[in-house]
Amino acid sequence: MIRFWWVRHGPTHETAFTGWRDVPADLSDTALIARVSEALPEGAPVISSDLRRAVDTATAIAGTRPRLPHRAGLREFDFGAWDGKHWREVAESHPELSRRYWEEPGEAAPPGGESWNTAARRIRTEIDALCAAPPAADIILVAHFGTILTQVQRGLGVSAYEALAHRIDNLSITRIDVDEGQWSAPLINHVP
Repeated sequence: MIRFWWVRHGPTHETAFTGWRDVPADLSDTALIARVSEALPEGAPVISSDLRRAVDTATAIAGTRPRLPHRAGLREFDFGAWDGKHWREVAESHPELSRRYWEEPGEAAPPGGESWNTAARRIRTEIDALCAAPPAADIILVAHFGTILTQVQRGLGVSAYEALAHRIDNLSITRIDVDEGQWSAPLINHVP
């Protein structure tokens, strides 16, 4: 069995789409960071997306755990032309597309960005590679809201729309287990 311990990066305080823009995380809540670190398995390697908010959060929670190389494949969804724009601006400029993007996640994509399905395939490739050659039975992955939701979808065997109904708070822990090819999600959005 492989247990993936997903941690969403610290808050960015952004009020706009934040995909591949490299914005920092606010890691000032050291008490919460300590609780997150304590709730994770000792000795488990830590891997993060290569975006600064995930890298810095991974460093903050790692403690003495081994840090493995960052993986660009674990990035948040690429929001393309929407990245940096407020939700209202996107709804006004692309009313039908933005509605379809959230209400029928799948192939709808922002201009120059990724659809749910495209991002999920990218992330799945990274996770399948880890499953093929796991560095340990417990692996801590520090990533993003959308990234984690694609794995909640996989763990629960639900649609993308159903996965989007789940909260994934900053600095929360979500565990996805893989046991002989069977996926499950025994812990979603746990804030210690």
